[in-house]
Amino acid sequence: MDIQDILSVMPHRYPFLLIDRVLEMDGTRIRAYKNVTFNEPFFQGHFPGHPVFPGVLLVEAMAQAGGYMLFSGIQDRGDKLIYFSGIDACRFRRPVIPGDQVVFEVEVLSARRGFAKLRGRAHVGDALACEAELLSAMVNRS
Repeated sequence: MDIQDILSVMPHRYPFLLIDRVLEMDGTRIRAYKNVTFNEPFFQGHFPGHPVFPGVLLVEAMAQAGGYMLFSGIQDRGDKLIYFSGIDACRFRRPVIPGDQVVFEVEVLSARRGFAKLRGRAHVGDALACEAELLSAMVNRS
């Protein structure tokens, strides 16, 4: 799925849409990626002279990949939002820098009545950059 498909499902927009393409997806797993460029606005301050992709945005990008997967199966998704309700067992294993392509692999651990627990991993090449368990709650927009 390309960026147009992602935009048709996700409520996020520039500058906060953090996935560029979905590589594969089934009902419980998704693989998506983000190309990290030096033009990202946060690199001006994180960190000058030593640009590092903010870890919190790696976690957000994993959540967005999972959100795409969860939203794809919802008919009335325009009336819904998915909120973070928790982050567990989060670890950062290596820095992500401009020029990297980060591949996010997210799987559903459990889901019921609007709540989901996902496991996400972010890889750059063969190296694990970040991993976390993500908890979410689907709510009405109103």
